[in-house]
Amino acid sequence: QVQLLESGGGLVQPGGSLRLSCAASGITFGLNVMAWYRRPPGKERELVAHITYGGTTIYADSVKGRFTISRDIAKNTVYLQMNSLKPEDTAVYYCNFVVAGHFYWGQGTQVTVSS
Repeated sequence: QVQLLESGGGLVQPGGSLRLSCAASGITFGLNVMAWYRRPPGKERELVAHITYGGTTIYADSVKGRFTISRDIAKNTVYLQMNSLKPEDTAVYYCNFVVAGHFYWGQGTQVTVSS
């Protein structure tokens, strides 16, 4: 059973930084993609960034140049470094792992950007 555990959310002022982490347990093979999604208040969930097993990354236009996704394969952990945060980055952030064609989700962590 694959389980994802997120950490690192919180309240930060505009222009500040946060680092999210998501550690997976129960993965024995087949890890393909690790990603971060977010659901802003009153909106649909959207892709923030993803990184493949080989290290290829994709970012949403709204976060390019500010957010960096990285992973530690040995620890089955994905990170999201968020810099220059804006109020519009406020959302619940979810990590997502694609393992052997199956999608697994973290429980979500709240990020609030406000002065």
